[in-house]
Amino acid sequence: MIFDRKNLTDNQLLDLYKRILKPRLIEEKMLILIRQGKVSKWFSGIGQEAISVGVTAVLDSDEYILPMHRNLGVFTGRDIPLYRLFSQWQGKANGFTKGRDRSFHFGTQQYKIIGMISHLGPQLGVADGIALANKLKKNGKVTAVFTGEGATSEGDFHEALNIASVWELPVMFVIENNGYGLSTPTNEQYRCENLADKGKGYGMESHIVDGNNILEVFNLLSELKASMKENPRPVLLEFKTFRMRGHEEASGTKYVPQELMDMWAIKDPVENYRKYLVENGVLTEDFDTALHTEIKKDIDESLAIANAEPEIEASLSEELNDVYKPYAFKYVKPSEEKENIRFIDAISASLRQSMERHENSVIMGQDIAEYGGAFKITDGFVAQFGKERVINTPICESAVVSAGMGLSINGYKAIVEMQFADFVSTGFNPIVNLLAKSHYRWLEKADVVVRMPCGGGTQAGPFHSQTNEAWFTKTPGLKVVYPAFPYDAKGLLNTSINDPNPVLFFEHKQLYRSVYQDVPTDYYTIPLGKAALLKEGNQVTIISFGAAVHWALDTLSKNPEISADLLDLRTLQPLDTEAIFASVKKTGRVIIYQEDSMFGGIASDISAMIMENCFKYLDAPVKRVASLDTPIPFIKALEDQYLPKGRFENNLKELLAY
Repeated sequence: MIFDRKNLTDNQLLDLYKRILKPRLIEEKMLILIRQGKVSKWFSGIGQEAISVGVTAVLDSDEYILPMHRNLGVFTGRDIPLYRLFSQWQGKANGFTKGRDRSFHFGTQQYKIIGMISHLGPQLGVADGIALANKLKKNGKVTAVFTGEGATSEGDFHEALNIASVWELPVMFVIENNGYGLSTPTNEQYRCENLADKGKGYGMESHIVDGNNILEVFNLLSELKASMKENPRPVLLEFKTFRMRGHEEASGTKYVPQELMDMWAIKDPVENYRKYLVENGVLTEDFDTALHTEIKKDIDESLAIANAEPEIEASLSEELNDVYKPYAFKYVKPSEEKENIRFIDAISASLRQSMERHENSVIMGQDIAEYGGAFKITDGFVAQFGKERVINTPICESAVVSAGMGLSINGYKAIVEMQFADFVSTGFNPIVNLLAKSHYRWLEKADVVVRMPCGGGTQAGPFHSQTNEAWFTKTPGLKVVYPAFPYDAKGLLNTSINDPNPVLFFEHKQLYRSVYQDVPTDYYTIPLGKAALLKEGNQVTIISFGAAVHWALDTLSKNPEISADLLDLRTLQPLDTEAIFASVKKTGRVIIYQEDSMFGGIASDISAMIMENCFKYLDAPVKRVASLDTPIPFIKALEDQYLPKGRFENNLKELLAY
């Protein structure tokens, strides 16, 4: 192995040695603890330390790094107290996740480290969002994100690289090519000779680096960082290295040919660098011995602190209270001045006034810039806010949602438009596993609103007509809003953008241009989790939301003899159970009316809640009316049959006659 110190001083060389030695000695201790049963799981980075150490040494302390589970050198390189890391690995309170997640699945704003989730790919898009925020701030900062060669096959990898290239984001994409994805060798993972070649497809600069040579890593990245500050752009870096331990310790390495293990053992990044320093008179045996002693002492003392820390005691209130970031709703009174506008105009007005109010807000989506979006909701926004805040995205919903999380991490509010709610399926993973769980896992907000144009009635077929709110109402950590009127749409969207928690905001397409209402011209807010009682009666409670509210109103207008409470939920998560139970207790009969298909829809949960909490007040079984349990069809006759509009009136009358 050839080391080139270039113009590095002896002190710089020794600093890199201290940095690379520390994670190695911790890892050796961890292997002992694993055998003793004192740590449940460990993903070893032995043999790969030069990459983590080199990246961290090059970046400033306020530049974000997004590591994976073999990048201990990132955490030690940012000087996180070791006792906190040991507490994290033992699931104790001085860790970073209150015992809710393990190993390196955490982040810390204090040290500007954003940990992974097990789905790997989304963190690449998060890095895009962090870098986008840096670019908007014009602060010259670089972001580094790690991935393994296995995850380069994931769609998120390609989406994130494409976005970074198109948007010219200063991101170092670090591939640790260590030979194996668990037990699958690289020749069964990809066919290109080098993963760095994939950068060509995205017009991205790329480099192949000896990942076991700390000086090659440090010198190249130092040059790149300086260059990227002057010329912001993404760079793809393939570090050739090897995983000397198993995927995790329990996996072992029996599937690896011994000659391969022997070959890479000779390339040990720590031992080779130590020999180089000794041979060149930079490192003395006495200093080396003293350094080993100092680090081992820190390890033992930190372990003692972590071991002495009591086990976490389960607290029901704390668990429930940490699912969402606390948010104190601020009521902004609507103005007296009103204008009769459509539902779509109310959405547009909310977005415009919210972006004026929050200068740190960014809206992203397909065709939303000059074109104004598929429904023209953002028409004229580029002229007012500029293309840096109204951003056309490539067709890559997963990376865009992840980028929204990155924007949130780096101080921005992100509004993501799904062109159609149906398309959210390709962005499902980061919504339910990243946005929804971040605050619970490590108390980091996910200040992201995902707008969801949804619903049938327009003969758009199975891929443009779904109302898929139930995919998200059952996911703790998400808020779900689904207004039926322009007034509510504007006030609730304003609040959703204010709220630092992730919100899925459903907008029924059929209501866009068919429903008008007098709406205050100025900015105002409506609290989430409060239903609206549209009609009052004593015979039956009708619970609904979205377009079905209007269908219920039509039914009641044709049957004036029916005395009904009509409850428009407006927000599905949080749900206004107080209003639901109060109405049911008053009327004794309840029918739940949703556009979604029946099985697994939110009507089922509301029905169960009513049965559990209001059974003694009921004079009849709870009734549900929903669309057919089929995909939504295209042709009008089939769509009319699918939707519940033609069945609601009979079901309502049957319930009243029970």
